[in-house]
Amino acid sequence: MKQPYTISALITGGASGLGLATARHIIELGGCVTLLDVNKNIGNQISKQLGEKTLFIETDVTSEAAVDAALLRATNTFGKINLALNCAGVAPSERVLSKTGLMSTSSFARTIAINLISTFCVCRAAVNVMQHNEPDTEGQRGIIINTASIAAYDGQIGQAAYAASKGGIASMTLPLAREFSRLGIRVVTIAPGLFKTPLFDTLPPNATEALTANIPFPKRAGDPHEFAQLVLHIYHNTMLNGETIRLDGALRM
Repeated sequence: MKQPYTISALITGGASGLGLATARHIIELGGCVTLLDVNKNIGNQISKQLGEKTLFIETDVTSEAAVDAALLRATNTFGKINLALNCAGVAPSERVLSKTGLMSTSSFARTIAINLISTFCVCRAAVNVMQHNEPDTEGQRGIIINTASIAAYDGQIGQAAYAASKGGIASMTLPLAREFSRLGIRVVTIAPGLFKTPLFDTLPPNATEALTANIPFPKRAGDPHEFAQLVLHIYHNTMLNGETIRLDGALRM
């Protein structure tokens, strides 16, 4: 049954980490959320926890057909999608030339596909759906928020593929924002630094201490809720458009 929720969001990688924190925040504010993730078991569990304002769809976000189908189902369920948030991604660490041999081009391509191509895939599907939304008083129909990384600017050894994928996300932000402006659809990217995601939690204490030691202030990893707060600020602040915002406590790797 279609409901007149103010925020009707679609979040990729929504079953954990930054995506899940944002989903919880939106639900708390009275919105509804469609979660796209490949982890079916966790996705269904999260959907039950968040309640009737949540729809989970098992989705390979690198598949054009799967993403198109998911957007259609989400729109049919909640009546509209006016916020698309791309959080799905991988963060591999692999040297191009290591003691064990050369990094394969297929390994590089996999990271590009999951991080960059999937983001574009969702952007194209989202704008196609959002163009039919009723505009608000400023003519706005929706917003797309993508997730890059400070690695787009400060990539480390072993991050050639990851940094390239996140740099691509940052680079396409402005051209997409300019193109979609005629439809009243904004595009903004967030480039997080170190955040307490499931990947971060698997590191030993000495590793996390070493990573956070160089953060000027606050001297800690970010909390996913702080990412969610920025997403909601971007949603409400119409002047934010075509920009990549670092969220990193002034960290420069």
